Amino acid sequence: MVTNSAEQEVLNELRDGVINYDEDSVREAAKKALDLNIAAKQAIFDGLIPGMVEVGRLYEEQEYFVPEILMGADALYAGLDILKPHIEDEDMSIKGTVIMGVVQGDVHDIGKNIVKMMFSVAGFEVHDLGRDVPLEKFVEEQLRTDSEMLCLSAMMTTTMVGMQEIIKKVKDKNPQCKIMIGGAPVSEDLAEKWGADGFAKDADNALKEAIKMIESLRHL
Repeated sequence: MVTNSAEQEVLNELRDGVINYDEDSVREAAKKALDLNIAAKQAIFDGLIPGMVEVGRLYEEQEYFVPEILMGADALYAGLDILKPHIEDEDMSIKGTVIMGVVQGDVHDIGKNIVKMMFSVAGFEVHDLGRDVPLEKFVEEQLRTDSEMLCLSAMMTTTMVGMQEIIKKVKDKNPQCKIMIGGAPVSEDLAEKWGADGFAKDADNALKEAIKMIESLRHL
């Protein structure tokens, strides 16, 4: 936990560096974080990731566009390159395997990409199918990898309806697989109605839900 203003200042520098897509600033802040003995994982989750989440928000508000998203991601990865080797060994054990993608007909993948980053950093093995993914592809990949979790994303009401079919097909073939859905038009009520195990309103929530779901599987 942050205990003083110097540590908070460095976390703010990491966040702002990503938002301003300033790779040099992020590298400098990442080194400062290590010098101050801020845990690498905390620097990532309380500094870099909030910066990328804000970049995603600015994109949705049409203040940022694709080039800014890509430059923000480059700045984030510049920080990750320095911090990731310092994450404690026990934190790096694989927490579970996740398949994720944006459903067929939908090409909005910024939210999914932020979730993917968070899952990777948290120690999940992520199989990213990308965007505009055919419904059958989700089912095939889940069975092929025997992943514990499937994450479906949609940003349009016209494409989200495909989630229901994917959920049913995966659950028919592998009832143990946990399925989480997310995206602007999706709700907790829809998740329940369609038989999903969880709903994520944002990237942070998605990660917490994923950890809870996989822990529940391990207890079975």
